[in-house]
Amino acid sequence: MILTRIITCILLVSSCSLLSLAQIKVSFESELRRLMDIHVLPQYIEGTIVKQISSYDTTGGNDDGFNGYYSYIRKEPSGGLVIFEAKEQGVIERIWTPTPTQDTLDFYFDNNSKPGFSIRFCDLFNNRIFPFVKPIADQKVGGNYSYVPIPYRKGCKIVFRGEKILFHQIQYREYDERYSVQSFDIATVSNHASLINKIRNIWNNDDRSIYNFYPGGFHVLRKNIRLSPGNTASLAHLHKGGRILGIELSPSHVFEGLFKQIDLKISWDDEKAPAVYVPLADFFGFAYGVRSMKSLLLGANDAKLYCYIPMPFDKKASIELVYRKRDVDTEILDLSVVVYYTDERRNVLKEGRFYCYWKNENPPLGKPYVFLSGNGKGHYIGTLLQGQATDFTHFTEYFEGDDYTEIDGKMTMHGTGSEDYFNGGWYAQPGGWVERLGSPLSGCLEYSLPLGRTGGYRFFLLDKMPFKKSILHTIEHGPEQNNRAVNYISAALYYADHPVTTINLPTNESTKIYTPDTLTFYTRLMRHLTYNGSLIFRNEKAQLVGSENASLNINALEIPKGRYELYLHIEKSEVESIEIKIADASNVQNWHNVRFNKDRLPANILIGRVDISVPSIPINILFKCKNANPGLVFDRVALYKIGN
Repeated sequence: MILTRIITCILLVSSCSLLSLAQIKVSFESELRRLMDIHVLPQYIEGTIVKQISSYDTTGGNDDGFNGYYSYIRKEPSGGLVIFEAKEQGVIERIWTPTPTQDTLDFYFDNNSKPGFSIRFCDLFNNRIFPFVKPIADQKVGGNYSYVPIPYRKGCKIVFRGEKILFHQIQYREYDERYSVQSFDIATVSNHASLINKIRNIWNNDDRSIYNFYPGGFHVLRKNIRLSPGNTASLAHLHKGGRILGIELSPSHVFEGLFKQIDLKISWDDEKAPAVYVPLADFFGFAYGVRSMKSLLLGANDAKLYCYIPMPFDKKASIELVYRKRDVDTEILDLSVVVYYTDERRNVLKEGRFYCYWKNENPPLGKPYVFLSGNGKGHYIGTLLQGQATDFTHFTEYFEGDDYTEIDGKMTMHGTGSEDYFNGGWYAQPGGWVERLGSPLSGCLEYSLPLGRTGGYRFFLLDKMPFKKSILHTIEHGPEQNNRAVNYISAALYYADHPVTTINLPTNESTKIYTPDTLTFYTRLMRHLTYNGSLIFRNEKAQLVGSENASLNINALEIPKGRYELYLHIEKSEVESIEIKIADASNVQNWHNVRFNKDRLPANILIGRVDISVPSIPINILFKCKNANPGLVFDRVALYKIGN
């Protein structure tokens, strides 16, 4: 009996020792390397799951941080708000907020009663405290983000030492017993300064190149092709296992325009359907006909289109361009192609193949838009999204919708807003999500308030999301209950052992860029409207407070050329007619009388017509009336296109 117990103890000790020896080490350094070692992107991360704690409204409403009701887990007895708590080992991989403050965050590791380090909330993002330095941590298009990894061995708690915290997302990866995580030590991070600077140099290098990631040791296939409508051109046909490291196409400007006729088609091995079949412009981050994305891995600059997402395969690979015909003549394209590849075939047990799921859809009201849904094993690495409002009274309110993720049937992430998902913040607000601007991993593809359109991109490099059985990744459209009409075009990028869903084939109908015939300017949003004299801005609306000397200027830069009817959405008025005089780039019109029934307000009132021939010249509208106190109030101006 005693001998049996001794043997059992020896076996237990031996097992624990072997487990310890076999455990994969996770540290600040190992996680940093995943921010630049893109060759590991296809590799599965077994025994991990990515989760997120955020300030989202758990009742299903839209108070995702505005009042701070859902922005903390609990209050600390000693003061402060607990905003993050994890009991097991893991790594915080992303922190985002549009509302940083000067209040302190205390990070507690491994059940210690004293903070492992403390930092002002704003100093996570403002390039003042090492290692939270640009562009690994930065401020862009209204949002603040940090991808500085913060590992912990036996749990982590973050306490906000302020009265009120608003919007935030804290994304983290849980590691199981196969790993041994070394906790973050602020005293030793300076030892990794050279590695951090190497990452910064790669991320900051706007000359996107394969040599940023690989010193050499790969094959280079170069060719010039002539691509005609109705034909398919082969970029590469490889007949033994290997991996694509990069694809470059030039010149880049030939892919701009309102018709996306060229598709990228990539096929692996003996699979029945292409792994990638997507409009070229959508894949490389064009938005509404214009080059818009210059991310670390994928994009288009003045010279070329580039993709450095590694794509391993087993036996063979085919990369093609398909040029769909249109009813009208389209030009023949002369292109230069470079494909970088190696003979290192896919490790079937450790790596997935690359897939892209593209779609163009008007999601029904009441249901979220689905980026990707399917069964299989893999991990999610990227989203490209373009949104176009299909009604013209709610501007881009569809972007109030939250992202949502289920992994293997369980919710793992719930966001706080669409621009938040892309590391931005405050759409339709000056200084916020209002311009084409990006960072290496995320950014805004487009924003136009009058056209009701926007778009964003985000790559999951450090924070790629693994799934063992299934994934559901969605985004809402609207403040609540998916209640805003929108057209969404998206590309979901992932690795898997097989395609998790059936691809959609691009068609001429599904790839034509929609240009709205109605443009709307809102008095309370942005700065497209300028008020002069007796036309004033008050309580977020335009108000006519005198009988003359009143005018409105409309910035026309975002208005496509053409002829338009011009409407005011008048909410109330003490008069039933006003005199209007309109000047555009073509002419200065005469004064004319506009009548309406004040008892039937609010209503859209036609006040005249304008020609937009030179968008840099604003529209000028003059007002006068006989009443010294007309009390006329309007909240938006709309242009309806009636001709070219």
